[in-house]
Amino acid sequence: MPSFVITDKCDGCKGQDKTACMYICPNNLMKLDKERMKGVNQEPEQCWECYSCVKICPQQAIEVRAYADIVPMGGAVIPLRGSDSIMWTIRFRNGNVKRFKFPIRTTPEGSIDPYAGKAQPNLADLTKPGFFTMTGELPTIQN
Repeated sequence: MPSFVITDKCDGCKGQDKTACMYICPNNLMKLDKERMKGVNQEPEQCWECYSCVKICPQQAIEVRAYADIVPMGGAVIPLRGSDSIMWTIRFRNGNVKRFKFPIRTTPEGSIDPYAGKAQPNLADLTKPGFFTMTGELPTIQN
């Protein structure tokens, strides 16, 4: 099911030009209703249910209702974002509650070098046995 905004909780990110949900939505679905100053999913049928808007909302005003075969009626999945982690609360329809805490990225976006400390690739290694599925000469392209 797509994300939806609980209008009683939403404050439109206090009238900024771009709300947090608008900033984070990978499909550009969230927008600010300027008349009511509330966030809104402008095309719910296009929602990927990625939970990005749910996790970033400072007022916890956005929810995604999961499908009944995954989360039966009355159940809920609620994230609470902190400065260094996200606490996921799972509420089952029988009233049981479970919580899971996961760390989040604390480094600036783009600051990680995934190849740091790794050797530079060597083209000659492609011909070594066990490095690739073929041995001997590499194929050439026929014109």
